[in-house]
Amino acid sequence: MSDKTDKRGTARRVIAVDLGAESCRVSLLGWDGQQGTLETVHRFRNAPIEAGGQLYWDIGRIRSGVEEGLALCARKSDGPIDSIGVDGWAVDYVWLDAQSVPLRNPFCYRDLRTESSQASLHKKILPERIYELTGIQLIRINTLYQMHSDVLTQQATGRVWLNLPEYILHSLGGDPVAEHTNVANTQMTEAGGERWCSELLQAAGLDQDKFPKIVPPGTVLGTLQGPVAELPAFRNTKLIAPGCHDTACAVAGIGAEGDDWAFVSSGTWSLVGKLLPGPCTNAGAHRHNFSNECGIGGSIRFLKNLNGMWLIEECLRHWQKQHAAWNVADLIGACRILDSPQFTFPVDDAELMLSQNMPDRINSVLRKCGHAELPTHPGMAPQFANLIFHSLAQRYFEVLQQVKEVTGQDIRRIFIVGGGSRNEYLNHLVRQRCGVEVLRGPVESSTIGNAAIQLAVLDGDVDSSCGVRADCVAEWSRALAYAAT
Repeated sequence: MSDKTDKRGTARRVIAVDLGAESCRVSLLGWDGQQGTLETVHRFRNAPIEAGGQLYWDIGRIRSGVEEGLALCARKSDGPIDSIGVDGWAVDYVWLDAQSVPLRNPFCYRDLRTESSQASLHKKILPERIYELTGIQLIRINTLYQMHSDVLTQQATGRVWLNLPEYILHSLGGDPVAEHTNVANTQMTEAGGERWCSELLQAAGLDQDKFPKIVPPGTVLGTLQGPVAELPAFRNTKLIAPGCHDTACAVAGIGAEGDDWAFVSSGTWSLVGKLLPGPCTNAGAHRHNFSNECGIGGSIRFLKNLNGMWLIEECLRHWQKQHAAWNVADLIGACRILDSPQFTFPVDDAELMLSQNMPDRINSVLRKCGHAELPTHPGMAPQFANLIFHSLAQRYFEVLQQVKEVTGQDIRRIFIVGGGSRNEYLNHLVRQRCGVEVLRGPVESSTIGNAAIQLAVLDGDVDSSCGVRADCVAEWSRALAYAAT
């Protein structure tokens, strides 16, 4: 019996919190020494709120939802809970005062304020230089442009700022940090994400003294504190920064071996790319605007951030205002009997990153591309959905071709994970377009990866230089995949 098997013989209970821009989940993972059980104990809706013409997140409501989920997990658990980890979407953050109280609700990345701040910053430092320094995709939602907007509007105040997953961990009693897999997405670190980039911070007018310490994935931040910690199951429960970026957890949750595979993390966004051993910032990477995001064990997620199921979700919200009864499953079924559209459209056009009136926005992009518009009434919903799914598959193909071109590495398998992986019609289109094996990974891949990282940390599988060991996380992810089926 190997040492790893000996470690796995220990019963464990961990909680994985996954913050999503559409919904948040609090899940309880039990490991009895041989097999695992995974239950989503609490799920609550999340959405931006509008105030004064700008978009924010209700951080108090998010925190309350997490605490409610933790309490429910404690009551369900049949023993003490070893640890809690939190992951979530990147780029958004909260400013804290001296008592670690949020100064205001954090802005939502879809707020339009970064249109002007991005243009302002590019007058101070060229986009080419920003990419050279960071290796991160130039996109206006990045924390860098949000922070520069704070400077321009004199809102860069407070003792410290934290990305949202790290803030939730801090509010539960953990140290205030910036976790490595999340920090590169700010576009404020040097390529590889190990150090804040002084040249960029100076150009953006930011005070580095207000920046948190960067720590590797799998760092123990303390023990659970506060009222919820008084529940018996939470005695000495550790707070662990897993991969605080949900895509880091989602890719870790795949648990695949070898280097011939790519991934699509399919949800509101589509994250399309491949794991590399180190940053790739050559001319091709810059030309195609790829991101070098930090992964587990010092790896790099070389990817493009594209629109995803957001396009369908926004269309449905538009048609629901007209009392249409369509849902995603119905649209997928209706698409199966339609012919392939005669054209596709660029799903990552800037106009399609904005909310409301999505059918009209898609038509605007079609006009720019010289294509015929579609009637926008609800009866045309299947035609819109079919066009969106074919356009997503086409864009995935284009990006993966670019990955092969830039890295020189072949791709023989594509793992699709996340909520969008249940869309077998889209999976079929990807398989058809890319011509390689398409494998459906866990729907709750972020939760699996989050829990696997915690279990590896509890086993002591941590390297002093790069945090939790990637090989041990992969082993745990493969073991936990059965709990998610």
